[in-house]
Amino acid sequence: QVQLVESGGGLVQPGGSLRLSCAASISIFSINYMGWFRQAPGKERELVGTITGSGSGIIKYADSVKGRFTMSRENVKNTVYLQMNSLKPEDTGVYYCQLRRWGADYWGKGTLVTVSS
Repeated sequence: QVQLVESGGGLVQPGGSLRLSCAASISIFSINYMGWFRQAPGKERELVGTITGSGSGIIKYADSVKGRFTMSRENVKNTVYLQMNSLKPEDTGVYYCQLRRWGADYWGKGTLVTVSS
C-alpha cells in the first residue's frame, strides 16, 4: 500500500512563503509522476503542478501559480516539495499530494494552507 504524508501547511500573510513536503512510502524514481492539487472552500480540487519520477524530472504548473511556486524532488528521501512564494489569499486551501504509478492514483490526506492578514 502506497502512503503519502504531506506537511508544511499553516497560516501565512499575503506575500509570504511556505514549503510543503510530501513523503512517499515507496521509491519515487520509478513512478509515473507526483502532483500537488489544492481545494479551496466550496470549490473543486484543482491541479497545481506535476513532476515526473525518472530522469531530471519534467515539471508542469498551473497558470495561476507559474513564477510563484516551484516543485522539486529528493529521490533519496522519496519526497517531493512545493515551494510557494508570493502567496495570495486565493491560494488558500487544502493541498493534496498525488502519486501515479502503473495507472493507479494514490492521495495523501492533505495539509491546510491559509493565506490571510
